Amino acid sequence: MQNINKLLRLQKMYIFFITYVLFIIIFSSTYLYANTFRVSDIEISAPFEVNFKKNSVIDDGFQISFSNLLSMITTSGDKNKIKNISIEEIKSMIDSFTISEEKFINNEYFAKLETTFNKKKILNFLEKKNIFPSIPIRNKVLLVPILVDTENENIYLFNNNIFYKRWNNVKKNYQLLNYLLPSEDLEDLNKIQEMSSSIETYDFVSLIKKYDLKDYIILIIYKNSKDVKILSKINLNNSLKINNKKFTNINLTNEKNIDIILENLKNIYEDEWKKNNEINTSIKLPLTISVKSKDYKKIVKLEETLTNVDLISNFYILNFNNNYTQYKIIYNGSPITFLNDMNNRNFDLVMEKNVWIIQ
Repeated sequence: MQNINKLLRLQKMYIFFITYVLFIIIFSSTYLYANTFRVSDIEISAPFEVNFKKNSVIDDGFQISFSNLLSMITTSGDKNKIKNISIEEIKSMIDSFTISEEKFINNEYFAKLETTFNKKKILNFLEKKNIFPSIPIRNKVLLVPILVDTENENIYLFNNNIFYKRWNNVKKNYQLLNYLLPSEDLEDLNKIQEMSSSIETYDFVSLIKKYDLKDYIILIIYKNSKDVKILSKINLNNSLKINNKKFTNINLTNEKNIDIILENLKNIYEDEWKKNNEINTSIKLPLTISVKSKDYKKIVKLEETLTNVDLISNFYILNFNNNYTQYKIIYNGSPITFLNDMNNRNFDLVMEKNVWIIQ
C-alpha cells in the first residue's frame, strides 16, 4: 500500500512537471516576436522592364529599412561609423518581412515593405562595433522657435518666422520626436519682445506652463544678411543642455538653405533624446528572480515583461521545483534601474539571499 501511494505521488509530480514545462514552452513562444525591432511603411519601387527582379527591389528595401532602424537607435555620429554592410549580413538579422499594397502604374512597380529585425542580433552587431544603441521611444516636445533679426532688431515668434511655419512640414518615419509648436498668442509675443535685451536668460515659464508637456526646446535664431547663429536650450528628461550652432553664407529666403538648417537641428535634438535612452551593452548584470511555480498568471506576465524590457539582453529558467521557478536575467543597467523597471510594471520584489522574490 505504501508503495502504491508513493507511486501515485510520483505520478502526480511527474504530471505537474510535464504540464508545467509544456506551459512554459507555449507561453514563451507566444511572446517571442515581442523581442524585435520593426520598421514599417518603407516604399519600394522599380521600373517594370524585361530585366525586372523583384528580389533585388526587396533587397533595396531591406537596406533602407536597416538604415532607418539605425537612425532610430543610434546617434548620427555612431551611424556614420557603420559603413559597407553587405545585404547578406543585413538579411541575417531579419526575422520576417511583409510586402503589401503591390501595384503597377505606368510600367513601374510599387509596394510597401515591413521588416522585422531580431533585436538580439542587432544589439550584438552594434556591440561588436563598440556602439551603444538607444531604446527607440517616441516623445512629444514643445518647441518654441524665436527668430531675431539683428539688423533691424525685430523679434518674430509667429508671423514672418520661417522656422515656425516650416518646422513640421517634413517628418521622417524614423524620427522619434514629435514637436508641438505654441499657438499664436499675442500676449506671449509681447512678453518675448519686452525681454528682447535678455532673451537668452528669459525662462519662458509662463509660456511653457500653458502646455501639458514636461520636455521642451527653446530655439533662438539670430540672423543677419549673411550668417545665422542658433542657440538651443534642450530640456529632455529634466536634463537641460545648451547647444550653439553657426551657419555661414545662408539665405533664409532660399528653401534649400532652410531645409539644411532644419535637418541639422532635428538631428541634434534626436541625438540628445537618444543619449537619454542609451542601452549600455557593456554592463552585463546577472540577476536571479524567483516566482511561485503555481502562480501561472504571474509567470506569464513575468515572461512577457522580461521579453519587452529593452535593458534585458537575455533570460532563461535557471531551475524550478514544485514551489518556485527561478529565472536568470542579464541586465544592461544598474540594480536600482532594474528595480524601477519592475516596479513600474507592478511587480513587488524583495531581495532574499541574492535572489529577487516576486511577492
